[in-house]
Amino acid sequence: KAIYRTSTKSTLKFGKDQDGVTDKMQEELKKQLQKMNQKTFILEFDRKTSTYKEEVSLASPKSKIGGVGVFVTSLGGSGSTSIYYKDIREKRFVNQTEIQGKRFLVKDKLSEINWELFSETKNIGTYTCYKATYSKEVDKVKISIKDGETVKDKSKETIVTTAWYTPQVPVSNGPATYQGLPGLILEVNDGKKTTVCAEIILNPSQKSKIEQPKKGKVVSQKKFTKIQKQK
Repeated sequence: KAIYRTSTKSTLKFGKDQDGVTDKMQEELKKQLQKMNQKTFILEFDRKTSTYKEEVSLASPKSKIGGVGVFVTSLGGSGSTSIYYKDIREKRFVNQTEIQGKRFLVKDKLSEINWELFSETKNIGTYTCYKATYSKEVDKVKISIKDGETVKDKSKETIVTTAWYTPQVPVSNGPATYQGLPGLILEVNDGKKTTVCAEIILNPSQKSKIEQPKKGKVVSQKKFTKIQKQK
């Protein structure tokens, strides 16, 4: 098994002249959101299959900044109940996840990632890792309010993802949806989220059985993405 820790950059921005929201309160809120975005995930794997899920922990108490309660929610795909199963040889995945309490079983083919490999290396723990990158163009939507009307500004954005993998663990796998390199991926950065392996346990004394999740309404990835957008 491999244990990963994730951290996500806060994109929270405040407009000017916000009544009662001081610079100190803004900074404190950003720090709290940053802390809430730090999570631990466990990848259990063999040469062919894997499951990736969030480590279960006690919920932290709701934060208060300057007397204001902070409540954060997310829509699907990242909850503590999600299980992401991959079959590397058959090039398919099954993602058991929830949106607003409704469980889905997303079944589809693994995406082909056109990695570009480099000779650059760095050490992560005791493992020598090699660099790989890939680029992807995505839709970017900026929403603003002008004269009381909601305005959507659509544009294209190129995201460059950088991964570091180690041939010392010769499985073509990694955290979340990442795979397809000649070794286990120990670090991934897509510009917003960084995922780093903190520990690898090879041949553990207590072996877990890697099982495909089976609960939820079966949908394709395309259908699930449409449902997410609607919600």
